[in-house]
Formats: sequence, structure tokens, C-alpha cells
Amino acid sequence: MPSLFFSYSHRDETLRDELEKHLSTLRRQGIITTWHDRRIGAGREFDQEISQHLEEADIILLLVSPDFLASDYCYEKEMTRALERHKSGEARVIPVILRPCDWHDAPFGKLQAVPKDGKAVTKFPSQDEAFLDVVQAIKKVIQEIGGNQSTAAVGAPIVSGSPSRSPDIRSSNLRIRKDFTDRDRDRFLQDSFEYIAKFFENSLAELETRNPGVEASFRRTDANHFTASVYKNGRIKSACKIWLGGFVSRSNSIMYSSDPSQGDNSCNDWLSVEDDGHSLFLKPTGAASFGSDHSRLLAQEGAAEYFWEKLIQPLQQDR
Repeated sequence: MPSLFFSYSHRDETLRDELEKHLSTLRRQGIITTWHDRRIGAGREFDQEISQHLEEADIILLLVSPDFLASDYCYEKEMTRALERHKSGEARVIPVILRPCDWHDAPFGKLQAVPKDGKAVTKFPSQDEAFLDVVQAIKKVIQEIGGNQSTAAVGAPIVSGSPSRSPDIRSSNLRIRKDFTDRDRDRFLQDSFEYIAKFFENSLAELETRNPGVEASFRRTDANHFTASVYKNGRIKSACKIWLGGFVSRSNSIMYSSDPSQGDNSCNDWLSVEDDGHSLFLKPTGAASFGSDHSRLLAQEGAAEYFWEKLIQPLQQDR
């Protein structure tokens, strides 16, 4: 069966573990084997073990991040040899973009990266969705290299009269209603706030990079608050404060104020946690959201864009 090798920075070990969980079904069905350097036993020679498994691998995953690109070992040894084997047709290399970084000009930049469109796993509202896209790409590669064609899970034909089945042939109408606990809602709210904070920090940095004369400031004041400010030619053009709701009527909300100096008892808009019976979302419920926005249910990325538009609009209207 095809063997899969993880080339990664140890700083991304948590993300690698999550990806390996998503590959567990393929492993249990005997479709692939996986290996990474944490499997090196005591007393074994580190470089020799890695080199051996790298040479034997049919599929090599490059788990790309700023730390991966900065690692001499990952970049110069593992990646270089992986691309040599890919070029010779001995193995298939798949870049998996874990975190945003400048990877397009790297030696593997011309290869088809996953998730779709090379979007970093950490930029997805749901990392499970991102890893599912990665697994599906790996399954396609397994089919192309002819790995374990007798296994229905990777698209093998079903023999007439055989009890085996293909999970690719099924209904897409499989959702049933879920009951969300207070803990589910609290966790989703906290995760959403962290997503929005990272979204703003990254967006402000990119805004500053792309626009000469624009300076941006992101400040995390505590675990539940952050502020953002944008200056043009040294003059403040837009600012906001975003925080987790702290008073009873909006305790399950993320708040937005266009005046960072205001206290937590005053805001312009807020997002509350809602569900559609199947998934949790954020819903604009403040006075500024009445109208078309008032009925919208937003995923984390949509919620971050909703607040970002309020910050960026004064600059886009500025002449």
C-alpha cells in the first residue's frame, strides 16, 4: 500500500496531529501507511531514519508554514530530496499550506497546493473543513498512483454481488437537528472572538503593506478586548474596539464600537450566537444591523468581514 511521509516543522506538530486524525480512516482500511519523525524509536539514528522513510515514501506532504520555510532541515534536506523524487516520478509531493506565508516563490510553488487555492488551513473558519479538502486530494493521488485498488474507499469499482460499498455513492441529505449546550455556545463565541482578532491583526498588517502612507495599529488590551486604528499620512482615519460582551443582556455576544475610548457599556453593533438547528453562527443584532443584515447568519470569516467593513469603509470613502 502507498506510504505517506510528513515533512514539517515541530512548531506545527499540533496541526500535523489534526491532519493525521483525518487520515485515520484511510489507515484503518489499509489504504495508506503514514510516518513522521516522532515515530523514531529510542537509540535509532535520527538522520538515517528520516532519510530511509523519505526515500521509501510514495506520497510526501510538505506541511508549509513560516517555520517550515525557516527550517534549514525541512527546506534544504527534506524538501529538496522530495522534489527530486517528484521530478523523477518516484513519488508525489503535495504542499499542504498550514499557515499564511510567502510560499509561492519557493521551489515547490508551481505544484498544486492544498487546501483548495492554496488557502492556509488556519484561515478556514473550520479547520476540519480544510483538512477534509486535504484528505480528498490525497485520495485522488492514491487513485492516480494505483494504490490499493481493491479498496472501495478510494473509488474502486463495486463487483456485482459484492457486499462492499463505495461511500462516494450516497445522499447529500444527511443533516439532522442538533441540540447545542451552553458550553458549545460559549466555546464557539470564544473561538470566534479569537478568529476575529487574528483576522484583524493580519488584515491591518496587509493593509499597511499595500498602501503607502497608511499605518495601522492592532493592540490586544486583554484576553477579551482588542483595538484597531488606521492612520493615513499620520492622521487617524478609522478606529474601533471589539470585545466579548460583558453585561448580562449581551453576555453571549461580540461587541463593536467605533470609539475605542468608550467603556464596555456603549457600542455601535454586536454579533450574537445563534443556530439553525444544525450549526452555530454569529448573527448581527445591533441597531446598525437592522435591515438586510438583521437576518444573516454568519460563519466566523463572514463575521470578521462584517466588522472589518465597518473599519475600512471610512478609508475607502476618503478622497
